[in-house]
Amino acid sequence: MEPNHQPSSEKEILNQNPSPETPFPPLIASLSLSLSSIIPLFQPKLPSLLSPPQPSKVKVPTQASSLAHLSLSTKTQSSPSNKTSYKSTFSANPLKSPLSVIPNRPNDPSSAAALRRVSIVWFRNDLRVHDNESLNTANNESLSVLPVYCFDPADYGKSSSGFDKTGPFRATFLIESVSDLRRNLKARGSDLVVRVGKPEAVLVELAKEVGADAVYAHREVSHEEVKMEEKIEGVMEKESVEVKYFWGSTLYHVDDLPFNLEDMPSNYGGFRDRVQKLEVRKTIEALDQLKGLPSRGDVQIGDIPTLMDLGLNPSATMSQDGKAGPNTPMAGGETEALQRLKRFAAECVAQPNKGFKDGTQSIYGANFSCKISPWLAMGCLSPREMFDELKKTASSVVSASSNRNGGGNGSSKTGTNWLMYELLWRDFFRFITKKYSSTKKQLEGAPAATACTGALA
Repeated sequence: MEPNHQPSSEKEILNQNPSPETPFPPLIASLSLSLSSIIPLFQPKLPSLLSPPQPSKVKVPTQASSLAHLSLSTKTQSSPSNKTSYKSTFSANPLKSPLSVIPNRPNDPSSAAALRRVSIVWFRNDLRVHDNESLNTANNESLSVLPVYCFDPADYGKSSSGFDKTGPFRATFLIESVSDLRRNLKARGSDLVVRVGKPEAVLVELAKEVGADAVYAHREVSHEEVKMEEKIEGVMEKESVEVKYFWGSTLYHVDDLPFNLEDMPSNYGGFRDRVQKLEVRKTIEALDQLKGLPSRGDVQIGDIPTLMDLGLNPSATMSQDGKAGPNTPMAGGETEALQRLKRFAAECVAQPNKGFKDGTQSIYGANFSCKISPWLAMGCLSPREMFDELKKTASSVVSASSNRNGGGNGSSKTGTNWLMYELLWRDFFRFITKKYSSTKKQLEGAPAATACTGALA
């Protein structure tokens, strides 16, 4: 054999059969194999190659993507001038079924391998992409995300008193809000799966179809909504799917309250005095790009239902002359909510300073109201986003007022107190509802929350 000749196969290496006194010349074996042949070649061949030296150490990657390139190396203990090394490189084609080989999610969420395969984001009264903690968290913790909205038949039809559970105007506003959410998700590389059915049945079916690891959603406060959350947790537990709830419907976060919810004051004055010095958490920015839909399963996106699909009469939203009713200009959706908020903020700046003796400021707009409640109720607008936007406006109004007054008494109260007053009332009613919304509290009987007057944004 020529000095520079290197055996090109394992067979040549074995046929040389060197004596113990003759050290191995430098040898390199390179193998390009398919992934399916790693195990059969790895176990029987390497012992024959590595029998003279000490056992080699093999580092197995923890991520499926690392299996596409696996390198093994070992060195013999010999004289410094004569060393024998063996290197094997396995190159694999892209995995066709990643779900079958990706390891289970480890306990350490900071690990790169901690990403979930598929997560479902269940939209409820949070029809927005800005300041949406469940959407952002699912996107950060998952390889793919499936956004879902369910039109629950239980929310429609007649109540026991004979009234519509959801009227045609509210249903129209909701349909427009869901449609706008779908557009905003598409603009970020995702989409919205829409179904008409019971959420506990729809979500389980989708979880099985796409192999979901978890369901992300915001918590709600009413008794029926809390019971639905319990149903979802029950059915998902049977499928070993985790359910993660977040809080995002109030100005102040429930975890920041200076008291346990069970000990919350049942009157607004006591609540206000306890929370008005709390810091408002920062708004969560909307993501520019979202994870794509899962590739597993053949999930149909689904059509957004019409009023007739929901059992409602479209003509109820029309006036007698066949034209659109008076509430038609209130278009639903996050896009409209943010535009309306900016218009309202601009109106506040344009109006003269109308302050009161206590330093608060009046609400401008039609009938002295910002008319923002429908968007807050549907979650098209976050209370924190509203607070942040109008806080900027209030600062400019205060600055202008101070300049006009020569820096006079101008005031820390001017500008923001009226907003805090309105949003605090809203927080109070949501927290007090949450306090008494559990089945146990319902059976015990909840005392009435006391308030001398109410104000809604």
